[in-house]
Amino acid sequence: MTRLIRQSLTAYASPLCETVVEVPDPVGSEIVVRIHCCGVCHSDVHLQDGYFLLGGDKRLDVTGGRALPFTLGHEIAGVIERIGPQAEGVALGQAVAVYPWIGCGACPACAAGDENLCAAPRHLGVYVDGGFATHVLVPHPRYLLDYAPLTPALAGAYMCSGLTAYAALKRLAHHAARGPALLVGLGGVGMMGLALARAMFAFPPLVAEIDPAKREAALAAGAAAAFDPADPAARKAILALTGGVFAVCDFVGSDRSLQFALGALAKGGKVVVTGLIGGTYATPIAMFPLRAMTIEGTLVGRLDEAREMLALARAGKVAPVPIIERPLAAAQTSLDDLRNGRIVGRVVLTA
Repeated sequence: MTRLIRQSLTAYASPLCETVVEVPDPVGSEIVVRIHCCGVCHSDVHLQDGYFLLGGDKRLDVTGGRALPFTLGHEIAGVIERIGPQAEGVALGQAVAVYPWIGCGACPACAAGDENLCAAPRHLGVYVDGGFATHVLVPHPRYLLDYAPLTPALAGAYMCSGLTAYAALKRLAHHAARGPALLVGLGGVGMMGLALARAMFAFPPLVAEIDPAKREAALAAGAAAAFDPADPAARKAILALTGGVFAVCDFVGSDRSLQFALGALAKGGKVVVTGLIGGTYATPIAMFPLRAMTIEGTLVGRLDEAREMLALARAGKVAPVPIIERPLAAAQTSLDDLRNGRIVGRVVLTA
């Protein structure tokens, strides 16, 4: 028996517990990946809590759709350890990053390549056991991506924080050609966004972040300027510097962050929201045509976008973000640190 050791969610809003089962034998096109690294994402915090905040006292319950104990974690990199009889194009020992946003393969979203928006998703670490473990079962080789010469820790983190930032920034490319983009929030995804924006856009981006240490890290990583959105003068300073920005990416996704983003927006500008902190926002409908503004939401990215992003990183065009490596047993500590804003960059668990 080969043991599959997991840091498991056994009850919502409770600490993770170690559980041990047998590593499954893959059937059909399935592959077992021996996990080397799995990133810790803020959405893991929401899933452990069992809800997303919707504003006021309202919550979106996300406790359905998975049986407990359940294994969180979706930023996975490792090596192929077992191969199903119908899995082709892969080899034992091959180093791979795992695209986790797996769909049903039958709905209209999947048919269009938008598995991340599937109506009946099989997302690893969200609906199917994921990467806070020693092994993970992947249904098909197409979800396994070569990442050399990147490190496994960075490759795993790219599968959500990198991909989420890339997909959001890609939707801002036309507007970002007109001047520096503004990135709001410099958590793990925001720092990825800064590194990717430096590679994707002609102008170094501006950043807004309440944590001074993260603002300093952003300036060291190539941000053109950094602002404290809690400072009443920050919005006016951005407008004085730029006349209004045409592209904003909100990596926070709160009422305050979106309000700040729209306050800095030029007429004809666009905000892409990809953060999930929560809250509500209201604005007069007439302002949409009067300001010719766009607000768009994104949810991670497509498989083809994951390949595009990895190609950019593998070519050496994306500066690596700060990575903190911790043992698998530190999963709960890492979730707590992320929940309380104590992380700069990305925490990655090593199995």
